[in-house]
Amino acid sequence: MPHPVFDEVIHEPHRLRICAFLVPVGGREFAEVRDELGLSDSALSKHLKALTAKGYTRLERGVRDGRQLTTVALTAAGREALCG
Repeated sequence: MPHPVFDEVIHEPHRLRICAFLVPVGGREFAEVRDELGLSDSALSKHLKALTAKGYTRLERGVRDGRQLTTVALTAAGREALCG
C-alpha cells in the first residue's frame, strides 16, 4: 500500500476546503467558491494563486451577459495531490 504524502500547498486548511469543494464538478464560479467557503475575494485569490502555481487548479476567464466571469477548476494533478 502506498504511503500517504503530505503536500503543504494543498493540505493547508482553506486550500483543502477549496479543492474538496471543486471535486464533484468540472468547475465553479469564483463567487460561488468565495461565498460557500466564507472567504474574502483577496483571501480566495491568494489561495488560488498558490494552487494554480503548483498546477492544482485552473482559472478560466470569460464574459457572460457582459460581465467578467472567472471559473475555478481542479486539475488532474490537483485531484491526485488531494487524494495523496
